[in-house]
Amino acid sequence: MIARLFGAVLVLAAGVAQAQSPETLGWLRKIHEATQRLSYTGTFVYQNGPHTETSRITRYVDVSGDIEKLEVLDGVPREIVRTKDTVRCYLPDSRVVKVDRRPERGFPALLPEQISELARHYDINLGEVRRVAGLDCQAVLLKPRDELRYGYQLCADVNSGMLMRAVTLDPAGEPVEQFTFTQLAIGGVTRAMVRPRNAGRNWRIEDAGAAPARLAGWSLAAELPGFHKVVELKRRLGESRPVGQMVYSDGLAAVSVFIEPLAARHDPVRTGLANMGAINIYTREVANHMITVVGEAPALSVQRIADSVEFRQPQ
Repeated sequence: MIARLFGAVLVLAAGVAQAQSPETLGWLRKIHEATQRLSYTGTFVYQNGPHTETSRITRYVDVSGDIEKLEVLDGVPREIVRTKDTVRCYLPDSRVVKVDRRPERGFPALLPEQISELARHYDINLGEVRRVAGLDCQAVLLKPRDELRYGYQLCADVNSGMLMRAVTLDPAGEPVEQFTFTQLAIGGVTRAMVRPRNAGRNWRIEDAGAAPARLAGWSLAAELPGFHKVVELKRRLGESRPVGQMVYSDGLAAVSVFIEPLAARHDPVRTGLANMGAINIYTREVANHMITVVGEAPALSVQRIADSVEFRQPQ
């Protein structure tokens, strides 16, 4: 079914009209609003290839904002608490707290506020009603109009609009990763439920110190179609290595360009392509800096962005 819907097919004019229909875009808005305004707690499974990971997520919303706690239930203990501007990752085994700016959207809050912008890059259609974690869910299919971005198959609870499953599809229509709720309860969440289990007292704090910055001289010779720069930052890797970061997005997918002086490194640079599930990573050297491009986008896109990174001495 996935291959038939997302394979290489001709898009007729009627299909394009349906992709931008009020009903279809309305479903995306319903999903976005549900993930932003609801308090909930649930368990979901992340899968890419043979790798699976189970997490418990709890989100509390009131007039002052939202707080989200994610507890990874497999492997090394991790607890991640996100507020509007900050994310803190508690690692009890090493007694470390990693502090950073709030990163790109994560499951289930995957969709941007500007839903209509997605219709520029994706054909959007409604699929079947399916059962996920005991709930009837409406499928919404996003097929990219080029090979520069992944496709997505979303399933949302027909009553609340809550996103229950998200499958990322490569250009051949094959799944590369998916998130699926196995249990979800909406409402009944208190502020105490999103407090970290580990207070972090006397733990080592590693603050990335991420802050908006102007990375003078660095740019792309040619931006990838549909991807636009949304922010420039300076941050630290580990305890001291300074790097610059440029983030590009098409509204759904995000790609980061990290710029690190080679003089700050003590180990050799490994250039070329690597991947972890839906995330592709491409590394090259430019102007005595290591350029690492990381994004949830096809390898073609990540490499094209990396190859476009250039440095021009500011005048």
